[in-house]
Amino acid sequence: MTDAPGPLEPKGRTSQPILDRLAFERLTAAHRRELKLHCYRMMGSLHEADDLVQETFLRAWRGRSQFVGRGSPRGWLYTIATNSCLNAIKARSSAHRVLESPGRPPTEGRAAGGPAAELAWLEPYPDAELPDLVDGEPGPDARYETGEAVQLAFVAAIQLLPPRQRAALLLCDVLGWSALETAHLLGGTSASINSALQRARATLSERYPQGRPLQRERPNREESLLLERYMQAWQAANLDGFIELLREDATYHMPPWLDWYQGREAIRAFFETVWGNFAGYLAVATRANGQPAVAVYARRHQDPAWRAQSLHVIEPADGRIASLTVYVGPLGTDLFPAFGLPPVWPAS
Repeated sequence: MTDAPGPLEPKGRTSQPILDRLAFERLTAAHRRELKLHCYRMMGSLHEADDLVQETFLRAWRGRSQFVGRGSPRGWLYTIATNSCLNAIKARSSAHRVLESPGRPPTEGRAAGGPAAELAWLEPYPDAELPDLVDGEPGPDARYETGEAVQLAFVAAIQLLPPRQRAALLLCDVLGWSALETAHLLGGTSASINSALQRARATLSERYPQGRPLQRERPNREESLLLERYMQAWQAANLDGFIELLREDATYHMPPWLDWYQGREAIRAFFETVWGNFAGYLAVATRANGQPAVAVYARRHQDPAWRAQSLHVIEPADGRIASLTVYVGPLGTDLFPAFGLPPVWPAS
């Protein structure tokens, strides 16, 4: 039995006291990070996740008298958070956020698509916000490990699912809830949840023929060396050194631009058109979605200040870069505060 919700409606008098403010604050503090990650997976947006966690706690505080303690507080909060996400998805113009423009073939040469403000772009998630998984560890029925289920490509893949399928997959395959527990939350029957799961898993199998994302080890020496070489290439403005770190079949995306590139030579051809736009680069190591990441500051030819330029999320494989997602302006620079990074790097 997992940490799923119990009945939320009161059934007569309860001997348990209503949570006071101090107890409620302890409860919310204990579960804030894992609920924020759940909302992020549902929404694909760091900023929306922040807002929905706040909404979850507000609704929980107002409805605390209805929680009679017959389920776990954690499951009760997940119920509220999931329903808040589903309502928010219904209210917005797009049911999902994207990491690439749907149906657009890879670009060759100079980027021409331009920033697409009309698309809702998937945002990266700072590792500093990931929960310390203790009681939040997935249940025994979970199909995905925590490290797999936070990767940027996985979050992008589940955004393709209809909202109810997305919620069912996250609750069952990521958190490890049973179909019956998930049916209590989402409504319907165990059979309807199992049907939704089958459809969701079939969609994911198109993205992951092996049935799951690439399993990544914890940060290791090889990954650290790759990150170090990547940062050195940027700071030395060494285009050859940067391209050498890519796999032959590497992909490169740059939200919010529509253009994306496939293959080392195509990526080189693009960077040859933009590499000299700035007088220099400063690279700062960070982490996003359980992956190595780099915040790049750039100095313009007529401006000595190091200003936020782009946020790079790296997917390593076999000592090289398999996929590179670079969030450029205006989206990229807006993400710096969420990673604890200033808009202008202090002068040394």
